[in-house]
Amino acid sequence: MRDYYEILEVAKKATPEEIKKAYRKKAIQYHPDKNPGNKEAEEHFKEAAEAYDVLSDPNKRARYDQFGHAGMGGASNGGYGGGFSSVEDIFSHFGDLFESFGIGGNFRGNFGGRRQQAVSRGSDIRIRVKLTLKEVMHGVEKKVKINKLVACHECHGKGAKDSNAFATCSTCKGSGMVIHVTQTILGTMQQTMVCPACRGEGHTITSPCPKCHGEGTMRHEEEIMFKIPAGVEEGMQLTISGKGNAARRGGANGNLLVVIEEEPHEEFQRDAQDLIYPLFISVPQAILGASLEVPLVEGKAKIKIEPGTQSGRILRLRGKGLPSLNGYGHGDMLVHVNVWIPKKLSKEEQKILEKLGASENFNPKPS
Repeated sequence: MRDYYEILEVAKKATPEEIKKAYRKKAIQYHPDKNPGNKEAEEHFKEAAEAYDVLSDPNKRARYDQFGHAGMGGASNGGYGGGFSSVEDIFSHFGDLFESFGIGGNFRGNFGGRRQQAVSRGSDIRIRVKLTLKEVMHGVEKKVKINKLVACHECHGKGAKDSNAFATCSTCKGSGMVIHVTQTILGTMQQTMVCPACRGEGHTITSPCPKCHGEGTMRHEEEIMFKIPAGVEEGMQLTISGKGNAARRGGANGNLLVVIEEEPHEEFQRDAQDLIYPLFISVPQAILGASLEVPLVEGKAKIKIEPGTQSGRILRLRGKGLPSLNGYGHGDMLVHVNVWIPKKLSKEEQKILEKLGASENFNPKPS
């Protein structure tokens, strides 16, 4: 598998704008409308989209820089880049971007020698997944059941009763596109638009499928498995490509958007990749010092309380926090030391403390 930077012909320190500019150049060079029937151009077109999908996303790019292609497993389920299984999927994913390039965001090309219509796209599905701190530490594979739109089992998403139940659209003559001409003060303006009669499909259905009534989709509960990488945080959103709702009468599926929620932990607080643990010690332990154990996400660690430790001191256990999502090491465990002051004392304890309080060493001398 080729290096993504090599595919777009940019340096590893390239800025986002340089990466976008390089992708625009490749997209225009290998665009379907410029290379009808050219399978090699089709592969280059997909390859460039895969590289741009990774390098334009800061999180994906950081994982790629650290682990290479091995770091791109997990959420992606397709054959190209962010889950692109076809050229249609690329146009569906980057439609707005292609429009900004000025080369059109609908696939009307001629790959394979066959005229293609504009591609519809199913809607995205957003779900929330709760994770424990242990799952955040190691990453986890989740399995969810979702009631979603899938391609009709009867007509396989076509919407028609059989292969003979189609007729060429009389409005666009099968092209899926129409030319709209308007007169302005600047002269005649011509615009190519998706055919409103057939919605870009190029044909109409004469006999709809009795199961889905011509829609091409039906409700079905689907079980989906996906991996959540270690180090994710509350509010992050992962995209599982192609696992959203099916499109009406074929086209590209939408995506499954997984929003991360963290379950509160009974002992730790989280600060990015660092974990905070409040440790309470007694007055004698603070004065004389002590050797204690503190909990970790897994297991325990021994720490040493130095004699004369003040309340509020922070002890840092390096590398005992959570992993970075980008693979750059682990955070730390921050142990906040609190000296526990008892509220009730026996008469004997009071006498001892009164005697100690008269000692010079017990007078506050902050440094």
